[in-house]
Amino acid sequence: MADLTVTEPNLPVPPRSKFDCGELAEHPLLGLLGQEDRAVLCACLERVEASLGNSIIVQGADDQALYFVFDGEGRVVRDGIDIGAIHPGDHFGELGMVLQRRRAASVQALTQLQLARLDRETYLKLVAEHPETAVHLLETIVGGVAARLEVMTDNVSVLLRDRSLARRTEVRIKIGTQWQTLRTGTPVGAVLPRLVGDAPVVAALVDHRIVSLSWPLTSQCSVAPLTTDDAEGVEVVRSSVSLLLLEAAYKLDPALQIEMGYSIGVGRRIVVREPLTGTTASLAHELEKGLLWLIQSGCRPREEWWTVEEARDHFVDRGWESAATLLRTWHHPTVSLCSYGDVYAISFSALVEDLDVLRGTRIVSDHSGLYLHYPAIAIPKNGSAHTALVDVGMVSQQTSAMTDPQEKWLQALGVRSVGNFNDACIGGDVAQMIRVAEGFQEKRIIEIADRIRENHDLIRIVSIAGPSSSGKTTFIKRLKVQLQVDGLQPVGLSLDDYYIDREHTPRDAKGDYDFEAFEALRFELLQEHLRTLLAGQEVATARYDFQSGQSHAAGGPLLHLHDNEILLLEGIHGLNPELLDGIDKRHVFSIFVCPLAQLPFDRLTRINASDVRLLRRIVRDRHTRNHDAAQTIARWPSVRMGERKHIFPHQGQATAVFDSSLIYEVSVLKVFAQRYLLEVPSSHPSYATAARLLTLLDRFVTIYPDHVPPTSILREFIGSSGFEY
Repeated sequence: MADLTVTEPNLPVPPRSKFDCGELAEHPLLGLLGQEDRAVLCACLERVEASLGNSIIVQGADDQALYFVFDGEGRVVRDGIDIGAIHPGDHFGELGMVLQRRRAASVQALTQLQLARLDRETYLKLVAEHPETAVHLLETIVGGVAARLEVMTDNVSVLLRDRSLARRTEVRIKIGTQWQTLRTGTPVGAVLPRLVGDAPVVAALVDHRIVSLSWPLTSQCSVAPLTTDDAEGVEVVRSSVSLLLLEAAYKLDPALQIEMGYSIGVGRRIVVREPLTGTTASLAHELEKGLLWLIQSGCRPREEWWTVEEARDHFVDRGWESAATLLRTWHHPTVSLCSYGDVYAISFSALVEDLDVLRGTRIVSDHSGLYLHYPAIAIPKNGSAHTALVDVGMVSQQTSAMTDPQEKWLQALGVRSVGNFNDACIGGDVAQMIRVAEGFQEKRIIEIADRIRENHDLIRIVSIAGPSSSGKTTFIKRLKVQLQVDGLQPVGLSLDDYYIDREHTPRDAKGDYDFEAFEALRFELLQEHLRTLLAGQEVATARYDFQSGQSHAAGGPLLHLHDNEILLLEGIHGLNPELLDGIDKRHVFSIFVCPLAQLPFDRLTRINASDVRLLRRIVRDRHTRNHDAAQTIARWPSVRMGERKHIFPHQGQATAVFDSSLIYEVSVLKVFAQRYLLEVPSSHPSYATAARLLTLLDRFVTIYPDHVPPTSILREFIGSSGFEY
């Protein structure tokens, strides 16, 4: 049992009555003493009573006394965690009395408690005047401690039965090219620097697997730092600051129900359920103040293994329905939970140990609600153009306009989280769920086509852009069909044919051709051609020869926009206002295509839209380009850098946003992606991301693609599409 101390402010004033020998004889521990020893102790023990809810002793206090429990029940609490119960016959506080130690835990009364108290001053007097009785008492106490240690050892043995204990006292680790020998259990953070260049180390790679810096080293392995210059390091910071926000909200008001929403720009939406008292602006101020207090207090993260049953009970008690439901399909006996204090969440990421790196986090209130603005270190430096804080409201409105309708029909189906989705797959009609998801998406394409048709007297150009693997190609093909249904004839024009000569293409920081740079396009020639087309004249479009790298200003097909024709312009810069500078905006309808709506796992974590796109790309690259998952993951950071520079800063310019996500797609992608990710060698730099994606996939029930229609956007990635690409 933990060493404990008395807190005089919480302890009722004890009566000064003493015990008689008969009462001591009935105590299981004191009854082991002889009659003469009990007679001596009767004059030394003080009777103490504690009522329900009172703290007998508080962690950290320096009062020194030993307590014997005669009647009632209590509990031992350390750092907010219930670590044991107090029953009649127990004793506590012996180390404080004998060794003058501060108490390591608190003891609280669960019922009326009857206690006997022996303070240090009386104990020292007992040692001086009745040394034999003092020795007998000490021997009896040590016997009680030994019995508790045996029980504790048995309990720990049960908890560790499925874990492998260290078989050696030292381990060898490799950092870079150097080997070191360390004591087994050394935290990995102890052997890593705090900074690599200017970037803080926020986690570690142990055999290329992401772990927190407190991770104990127990076997031979390679070790490397994970910094905020790494995409995975940025995700560690973002997950950590989100969990810290939930902790701040709980400390502000345990009844306040908030959860983390979609990622937008350089932060995430904060969803406030209930109750909400006051304004969102005041709540934002209080949450930011609480977050700063937690950072300054230096609280430390915890990662604990719980049985699934106790974790599920905990989440039910806290009202975390999504987490509790997810654990119903959890096929492991234990689950890893993470916390910065009182709030626990399912662990999907390592956590930041040094909270100073989270300084600069902002909580902002706008017309859309609350927004968590990440600290500067969680905003990638590669690609200077980011969605600014002032633009978040506009982008958020667009995102909400697309995700809200889908969320409403999902709620109507009872699917509010990944756990609900898994339950629906197991107990419901998967084929019907797929049909509804596809029907919802088709309805949105029809709505966009109808908007274009209704304004066709002005709209002559439809410009489409979106990040990699967003499903643009299939979207365009399906949009063409619906435009034709509306009596319009779409005519395609690709920005790829307006590249400048390869030898004049700008180069990136590595000296490679930067084909994604806006300056790599003959945009002035494009603008000239578009003006000619809008004037009702014929134009010979450009053509780019990818083999020779030569641009032909008039080498493409002849185009002439007739009354029922509309130009579809597709390319990475489709939303950049400079692309169509000088073109009357009334003639342009721009569309941003991206998978947006993703279900949450719990109040902290939801699968990121960029991870969905990466899974799509991994499967497509393997099927169509013979690129393995390791290669695709390795190229992904440069792909993301291009998106941050050229696409996302302009998404607010779009006339319409098309959410290309499908609620069931991760379960279908899992059929293919799981094996491809398992093929990534543990020694490969891509392994950290592969391991994280495998963890995400493991949380979804598998759905085979039999019922996925041939016109689905998902077919663009898994194959067997009804369209030709």
